[in-house]
Amino acid sequence: MTNTADLSPLGKTAAYQTQYAPDLLFPIPRQQKRDELQLTGTLPFFGVDIWNAYELSWLNLRGKPQVAIATISAPADSPNIIESKSFKLYLNSFNQTRLADTDALLALLRQDLSRGFGAPVHIVLTQPDGFGAVKMGELDGVLLDRLDIEVDQYTPSPALLKAAHDEAPVEQTLVSHLLKSNCLVTGQPDWASVQVRYVGPQIEQEGLLRYLIGFREHNEFHEQCVERIFVDILRQCAPQKLAVYARYTRRGGLDINPWRSNFTGGPPRNLRTARQ
Repeated sequence: MTNTADLSPLGKTAAYQTQYAPDLLFPIPRQQKRDELQLTGTLPFFGVDIWNAYELSWLNLRGKPQVAIATISAPADSPNIIESKSFKLYLNSFNQTRLADTDALLALLRQDLSRGFGAPVHIVLTQPDGFGAVKMGELDGVLLDRLDIEVDQYTPSPALLKAAHDEAPVEQTLVSHLLKSNCLVTGQPDWASVQVRYVGPQIEQEGLLRYLIGFREHNEFHEQCVERIFVDILRQCAPQKLAVYARYTRRGGLDINPWRSNFTGGPPRNLRTARQ
């Protein structure tokens, strides 16, 4: 049976297991939502989902608690996403689990998460002696939120996206902190800042801001929202180059930061924003 969001632990009472339990991870096929966007065959983007896990703890062999921040990078072309509550429950299952060292922890994380996503993931652990080096920063770009606009639509409308197709192409980076979507299952709010980098016909900024605000009553997972934004801009505005990056605020000790792009240049920096 194919996993669907309604079968996940979301919105259901769940007992917290504190002994290692990899079966708690709940993968959901990405293609279920990509079918809605008519994405079949070769994807129009590549990218990564950057997860930061701030509530990771385990015991050493003498029973002393250890803590770290884990950064997990899952490729956008992996078959699955992992539902975030199941991810949290899985990480909590290490709380009373004794491990020899961080290498043993990393081996289990890589094994289980690669199996869940259906593709190899990259994991970095930041231990307490490295906490002081963790950097923060905001997404750069022209701030769309400065625009004094009137809004009366709170569901995504691609028709709002317009570009100056009869003028010379531009290279531009636009940012908004007003992206809000809702959990696909529970309807709980998800808050994000979003950055749009592009080269192509100049995108009308007011229309883009209205479009992004239009996610305010939209129910979809973080990764799916970013792919919808990417595809709608690509189809409506026809940029030659496009990258969409969202930094979502954390829930349950996890933040998810999807990035989708159709041009090379490497993934974005994993800098915590003020709201994260």
